[in-house]
Amino acid sequence: MCKQVTMNWFRQTLANAVGTAEPEYGAEGLRTVTAQAAETPYTVLVKDDLKWQAMQSTNVETQIFYLMSNEGQMASIQMIYNNVAGIMTTCQLNVKVFKHYSETEHLWLSDPLKNHCFDEEMLSFYADGLSILLNEAGDEYSIKAARNDSALIDLVVKRVTPGFHAGKDGTTYYGTDPENPWGEMKHRFWPRCSVTGSMITPEKKYDFAGRGVFIYAIQGMKPHHAAATWNFVTFQADEYSAIMMEFITPPSYGSTSVIVGGIVKDGAIVHAGATNSITHLESKDDPETYWPEPVAIEYKWESNDATYIAELSGPIGERTDRVDVLYHIPGIIKSLVGGVVGTRPFIYQYYNPPQDSLVLKIRDGDPTPVEVQGKMYCETSFIL
Repeated sequence: MCKQVTMNWFRQTLANAVGTAEPEYGAEGLRTVTAQAAETPYTVLVKDDLKWQAMQSTNVETQIFYLMSNEGQMASIQMIYNNVAGIMTTCQLNVKVFKHYSETEHLWLSDPLKNHCFDEEMLSFYADGLSILLNEAGDEYSIKAARNDSALIDLVVKRVTPGFHAGKDGTTYYGTDPENPWGEMKHRFWPRCSVTGSMITPEKKYDFAGRGVFIYAIQGMKPHHAAATWNFVTFQADEYSAIMMEFITPPSYGSTSVIVGGIVKDGAIVHAGATNSITHLESKDDPETYWPEPVAIEYKWESNDATYIAELSGPIGERTDRVDVLYHIPGIIKSLVGGVVGTRPFIYQYYNPPQDSLVLKIRDGDPTPVEVQGKMYCETSFIL
């Protein structure tokens, strides 16, 4: 390893461990999954792709399930496995039920987990009051949680189309030495799932029969070093499901945009890759956070040869919630970002926007689009 690369590695290791400012590496310090996807647009997931890594270095590893019931209810369940510099590991279960108390009041639970462990294959997770089990076929998660009496969970999330990640391994690598990256960002998707089961709260029992989405992700470095801005959307219709995830790196990595996503129909992937785009068509100033709150967004999926194009565009309605991340996240993760000057993480969440904006227009080699109406959930996150 040459002297300059060695010095870059030392500086980055110090930044990851104690939170010092990152040097300006520019886009040259990044090997994006977008480059992989130019040759291999996507890869179908197999069971081993869902293994927990339990990395012994600074990282945040997550499983998140988004649930849309047939009755119109929206919820999310997130399992977080977090390690700081190989010194301390914590696990957290986050549960959110949108519009639980009223149109503007949501149920939010964030509980630390004790006595966590994995099965021998690293495919299922256990802790006191929680189990998230992957079945033998690798296409179904069973989620049982009694960690908090405010939400007793008994759900089954079953993949009904193939899962995928963009490129060969779904990973963007950070570092100036391609052979020894010091960080990574990975996303793997089940874009269309069936959901059965219930969630019981003191106020109500929810039947969550309906649709779901599952995402596995690793941020293999401090979160604010990996990304400054995020966008996410999932669209669920009778025959189609669409998903897209964007992160934009901090200026230290050239403010580089990486956008992965796909569209599935009738049990098959019809498009997946990294030649997608997200455009905020209209925003308004949020006087409380000083971030540009999105008002209208265009999501565009496009194949490498531009023969397949799908668009979801229009006003997204009033926000369902605005999440102050530093207020909600576990203390150990807060320690990774809370002291960084300029870090003001907020998430803007939207569900059930105006019906006329919920039309997915698909052109598959035909100038006349197929128009599909469905439900959309989207997020925009600002970190730096």
